[in-house]
Amino acid sequence: MDTNFWLQMWQNNQIGFHRSKPNPQLVQHFKALSLPESSRIFLPLSGKTLDIGWLLSKGYRVAGVELSEIAVEQLFDELDAEPQVSKVGQFSLYSAENIDIFVGDIFNLTKEELGTVDAVYDRAALVALPEETRKRYSAHLAKITENAPQLLLVYEYDQSLMEGPPFSISKEEIYKHYRAHYNISLLAEKDLDKLKGKLAAQEWVWLLEEK
Repeated sequence: MDTNFWLQMWQNNQIGFHRSKPNPQLVQHFKALSLPESSRIFLPLSGKTLDIGWLLSKGYRVAGVELSEIAVEQLFDELDAEPQVSKVGQFSLYSAENIDIFVGDIFNLTKEELGTVDAVYDRAALVALPEETRKRYSAHLAKITENAPQLLLVYEYDQSLMEGPPFSISKEEIYKHYRAHYNISLLAEKDLDKLKGKLAAQEWVWLLEEK
């Protein structure tokens, strides 16, 4: 799976992963990060999630990175915001009041380009990546955000019964990727009858706080 996979999904409007309302786990558990208003929240692989509008409505600033320019253009349309577009390194940067979205590959994003981040909300990034990429991703994310705390949502299910994404990520894998930099707490677990309409799964909500 490479960048072309996701670009093609957006090009073909195959975005069943896009939710029609803010994620209820975000709404319920974001307070665990204990952030003051105007804090800057980073969403890796942000798409055009309505979670961004929810965060903005609560007085937070948002930064994101997304491969698909189609997704970013639709995001700003749905926010009814007119972006200013500039070139930053290898990225096109779409900016409006309290929001900056980088269009490009997250692995090319530096901490200098991203700027200060107070927390990370990862609903769609770790679960979107195959196993061989997740270790690289988690280390890169810690580096560019300087170990900012994270609210992390993942799924666990029998991977042999369904191909990802979203991929199954066990508790053991969470600790393997993050325990070097973070104290890890499980905030919630939820049984799902049919992930992607296909099979039973568990949804885990993790809080990662810098050691």
